[in-house]
Amino acid sequence: MATPIMVSVPSPNESSTLQRLSPTILSYMETICSGKRPLSPSQFAELAQPPYDNKFLKYMSSPSSNASAPTPPIDLNYPISNYFVNSSHNTYLTGNQLYSQSSTDAYRNVLLRGCRCIEIDVWDGEPKSDSDEAESRSNEEKKHRFRPHIPDSLSSRVPESISSHGPFKHFRKGSATTPPIATDATEDLVMPAPWTSTSTATRAEPRVLHGHTLTKEVPFRDVCMVIRDVAFVNSELPVIVSLEVHASAEQQEIMVEIMRSAWKGLLVPLPTSECTILPSPDSLRRKILVKVKAADPKKAAAAVSRDNNTTSSAYHCQSKTASSSSTSENEDTATSNDLKKKKKSSITPSLSALGIYTRAYHFSSLRAPEATIPTHVFAISEKKLMEIHSSSGPTLFSHNRNFLMRAYPSGMRIRSDNLDPSVFWRKGVQLVALNWQRFDEGIMLNEAMFTGSAGWVLKPKGYRGEHIPSSNRGLSTESQANAIAHKTLNLSIEVFAAQDIPLPIGDTRFEGFHPYVKCELHVEKPAERTGAPIEEGGKTKEGEYKWRSRTMKGTEVDFGGEKVEFKDIPGVVDELSFLRYVLLYLSRLRCALSGFAEKEGGRRD
Repeated sequence: MATPIMVSVPSPNESSTLQRLSPTILSYMETICSGKRPLSPSQFAELAQPPYDNKFLKYMSSPSSNASAPTPPIDLNYPISNYFVNSSHNTYLTGNQLYSQSSTDAYRNVLLRGCRCIEIDVWDGEPKSDSDEAESRSNEEKKHRFRPHIPDSLSSRVPESISSHGPFKHFRKGSATTPPIATDATEDLVMPAPWTSTSTATRAEPRVLHGHTLTKEVPFRDVCMVIRDVAFVNSELPVIVSLEVHASAEQQEIMVEIMRSAWKGLLVPLPTSECTILPSPDSLRRKILVKVKAADPKKAAAAVSRDNNTTSSAYHCQSKTASSSSTSENEDTATSNDLKKKKKSSITPSLSALGIYTRAYHFSSLRAPEATIPTHVFAISEKKLMEIHSSSGPTLFSHNRNFLMRAYPSGMRIRSDNLDPSVFWRKGVQLVALNWQRFDEGIMLNEAMFTGSAGWVLKPKGYRGEHIPSSNRGLSTESQANAIAHKTLNLSIEVFAAQDIPLPIGDTRFEGFHPYVKCELHVEKPAERTGAPIEEGGKTKEGEYKWRSRTMKGTEVDFGGEKVEFKDIPGVVDELSFLRYVLLYLSRLRCALSGFAEKEGGRRD
């Protein structure tokens, strides 16, 4: 079974980054360097010096000697549909999809690592009683609701570093106001004001969690505050917030209030004219784009009426006293059942108005009227996308040259494992959402795609759309097969040696440690170009072309210059092909891994 191993990465200033070179490494270094330019005795002697006195080792530890070539400058002036965007699925979770914790730290983690599209699932909050407030402030509550999951056996040793967090930290005093409705079509709708009480600490506010599961919740307000704090720390390029809204109309108004307050100055302003061409990432620097469903005015009006009626019923029910015994028990039961069966509201106009350039629509067909709206986004599951590929491959590819699409993992991926993102990138899908909670093949390929970038990567030329208004743009018949030139790849790599390979956590025995290296080449399959069903349906799997070294013994090993050779590999697009290196070991019948991937064509010569 393959499981990840944890390897600590020292900071660049630590002298322990590389203390020495083993004799085996020194020997290979001399051979390699002498083949290009013979080393003098003094230069070779320097290799054995401690790192803090060793200019050569300092150079080898610097970005200049990185195996991957520096990322070339990216032109950020194309419409946003012309880029692949580093994306996360169910960002709030810290583990599996069924019973793990939700945490604001999950948003902090992915944004600081370069993610530019995050997801928030929003559900109705509940008013807090005095006892609930006291309980929520307890250390135990903070430990379980606002931290990644840790075993109970270790929880007592974790420092209380988040004592300032809590569901009531950011509540404001005073009553809330309803944001104005931006669209003329909905001016006659009367939206419900966010629910408030004389005690602002007990106001019901939306929650973030994975609905209908055992996962824990986190306040929507806290999530918005963390996004505000870290969204643009490591990148100024825009962040897309994908909202999955399960909240009532009343709670949606509170969502709007919170977002407008927390993200003041960061939200995209309303355009001065109708959008016919999507803006560029460069024009949206330090902006948050909200992806939310478009409001249907008729459904929104019905939702408002239903929300107000059920709210009134709830207040009426709560105000009854014991003396009002004349009311029938059946009537009380009916009212209670009505509250339980309350339907999810449609998106309110004020929330929908925040979706300026990323407005979500339910997918019915690639030829539906909404499929030509410049600002539309279709969110489609991996399984459904494979079906569309088989039935309408060229149309799917053509659509994604000009319009945004988001792919997300199957709901059956309970362990938070991932799809193969490269399959969907080759369909032109811009937002391929992955479970960052699990470091697997999918995440390695994602790291390879976006490493060195600011989270937005320009598509290959044949994958880009045209700079013309959508009204003059039709779906072409150009397919993945003829959009760009495909090459034949011949690749050769030599594996020399390794030193200081970390033992598994908790393992101190060197005798039973047997490492080996595996290389996998992930390239476009013929079925992807022809529209035939793709093997494994886009699921992550070992590359079609792979190589395995001999199994060695110990933490300092000599592979003897074994050669990895991939010859005459057809159909290769450099920007969408990946080489994955994996270090595995056999120890007490266990198999674990550590590894990384790089984009083909992204290596130094």
